[in-house]
Amino acid sequence: MFPIASLLTTVLLALSIVASPVEIHGPSITLPFVRSLNAQGGIINLLHHDQVRATVLRERGKTMDAGQLNRRQDSVLVTNVAAAYIATVGIGSPATSYYLIVDTGSSNTWVGATTPYKVTKTSASTGEPMFISYGSGSFTGTEYTDTVTLGSLKITQQSIGVASNTTGFWNVDGILGIGPQDLTQGSLINRPSTEIPTITRNLYTQGQIKAEIVGVSFEPTTNTLSTNGELTFGGVDSSKYSGTLKYTPLTTTSPSLYYWGVDQSITYGSTSILSMTAGIVDTGTTLILIATDAFTKYKSLTGAVSDSTTGLLRITTSQYNALQNLYFKIGDVTYTLTPNGQIWPRSLNTYIGGSSSYVYLIVNDIQSNSGSGMDFINGQSFHERFYTVYDTTNSRVGFATTPFTTATTN
Repeated sequence: MFPIASLLTTVLLALSIVASPVEIHGPSITLPFVRSLNAQGGIINLLHHDQVRATVLRERGKTMDAGQLNRRQDSVLVTNVAAAYIATVGIGSPATSYYLIVDTGSSNTWVGATTPYKVTKTSASTGEPMFISYGSGSFTGTEYTDTVTLGSLKITQQSIGVASNTTGFWNVDGILGIGPQDLTQGSLINRPSTEIPTITRNLYTQGQIKAEIVGVSFEPTTNTLSTNGELTFGGVDSSKYSGTLKYTPLTTTSPSLYYWGVDQSITYGSTSILSMTAGIVDTGTTLILIATDAFTKYKSLTGAVSDSTTGLLRITTSQYNALQNLYFKIGDVTYTLTPNGQIWPRSLNTYIGGSSSYVYLIVNDIQSNSGSGMDFINGQSFHERFYTVYDTTNSRVGFATTPFTTATTN
């Protein structure tokens, strides 16, 4: 989905395997974790990628509602991914290292887009053909079971996909899917109703973790080498957040209910722009996308104009100085995205084709009006300001402020 042509951030992904779902009490496992921008074919179009992904996620949920699980029904044009976080995962025995995109919006784990899959003594083909479309790429291949290594931790007989053909992937090897398990339905062509146990599920069933919980910590960054990311399997890392961790139940509104969906409302300053509605939190989306009617209000209130080069909203320095807080009410808690949290890092403007004379906003249009059942996506830009916990065991998502919630680094 993207070449690592511009390495923005080298970060450490701590996969902490813990005995308690509240605190880290066990050894941490640290893996390379890279944030990369896609410069393939010219300037990066973050917005185009995210909007295509949003369409695919929404339509995928609708087909699941209708009981139509064949992934080949996806008809959205493929576009290369713009930005993502990449973890190094070992597969086989002895293990081969693969660079996989960490994705909460999908649940299959597969390899072979760049580095060929190496068959070892732990490899076993099930013979089942697979197909998955992401909007930003697609995968065709065969299901195998194999040993998956995360640092010193080994998961045995984990289902993985082995690619025979991929589109939209450059210099990455595949996907590490940590979304809800039901998203694996439809990936086996001949058995579309079959669910495939995820990495997180097998960690739990094999007794490696006490609960199906993944804590996610991303920190805002503007330079080329920075340790700014951590995933914690089985619990949360309380050293990564400063506020109180609060949980909200997963939404019951389709199609968001098939993902890590929550209900929230959004207010800009003192003006409501989006009433309480359903949407998702997603590490595979770079920006924060909101319903078209909410976006129109936001654009008007900020005084921003659409930038034809980047696709993002553009404001001047004086308009940035007047920018107000954006408030996300999730459950009974309001999370404040400061003006600095609403902008693309100015030192990286040239990577997206922008000008150093302007400020670019990371809030944009999901391309459907409110009431669609997926009226927002809180992407990487949201994760960089709030610690997020994906809790399968208790069907909920948790959020907390961090020391970087009010950072002014952008």
